[in-house]
Amino acid sequence: MAVPKRKTSKMKKRMRKAANRYKGIQATYCTACNEPVIPHRACKACGTYNGKQVLAVSE
Repeated sequence: MAVPKRKTSKMKKRMRKAANRYKGIQATYCTACNEPVIPHRACKACGTYNGKQVLAVSE
């Protein structure tokens, strides 16, 4: 029966598992203008966040 020679470190285990876990940032869409927005950020196109105007955007 095959037996490992050395104990696998926590870092090696976590690095191996992390490669399959990352799926990237899921883009959402602004409720005001339907532009793609990064989650938990103000919309760059219209300047709204959570239904409120937070940035003054020059058009």
